[in-house]
Amino acid sequence: MKKFLFCACIFAVISLAACGDSTNPSDSSIPDPVVDKNSLTDSRDGRTYRTVVIGSQTWMAENLNFETANSYCYDDKPSNCTKYGRLYAWGAAMDSAGLWSANGNDCGNDKECSPTYPLRGVCPDGWHLPTKAEFETLISSIGDEWVVGGKLRSKTGWNHSNRYQNTDDYSFTALPGGSRLPGGGYSNEGENAFFWSSTEISGDMAYYMTLYYNIDYVKPGYLFKSSGYSVRCIKD
Repeated sequence: MKKFLFCACIFAVISLAACGDSTNPSDSSIPDPVVDKNSLTDSRDGRTYRTVVIGSQTWMAENLNFETANSYCYDDKPSNCTKYGRLYAWGAAMDSAGLWSANGNDCGNDKECSPTYPLRGVCPDGWHLPTKAEFETLISSIGDEWVVGGKLRSKTGWNHSNRYQNTDDYSFTALPGGSRLPGGGYSNEGENAFFWSSTEISGDMAYYMTLYYNIDYVKPGYLFKSSGYSVRCIKD
């Protein structure tokens, strides 16, 4: 009996020590959110947007909703522009017509271009369309690419949001505004947030960042420039 009690005590001590030391290595590398909120006003139409500082970057905390050629409301409903902002073809996001800057002139579909960075594109003055590298910096500022999604997604508006963790820890408030398909039509509302970058991969494809409703993995990918995606501007 004494031997049994002695062994039980040793087991309890070992168990407690293990519990006290059970730190998830991947969690320890993720910085605590430090959120600095502000706002900007687009002088072109007077619209005001929330902004947020994440790491060394200052981002718009809302999708751009500035109307220009080749920009759309999801399902062609103005109420969706109010809810999600506008969906821009890549050429529109780059301001290929040179309306506000010459840096993205002729950067449209089916042609390769050599833009000058930072590239303002369709963004307000003092802000620019993020590069692929700037999206990668955003991701690394938050932590491992496998855990970033839930920390950037808005707390509501996503499909099955009661089943997945949408914590919006950094007040980025990514909304699932979906996309406009290259041939017209719309898809992925409630399921995905797509954000254009200013980095192209070929004459007909460019990089973007996407968030999914059901997985937290985030990494830039690339798709057709004729797709319509959301725009989040970053401060110069």
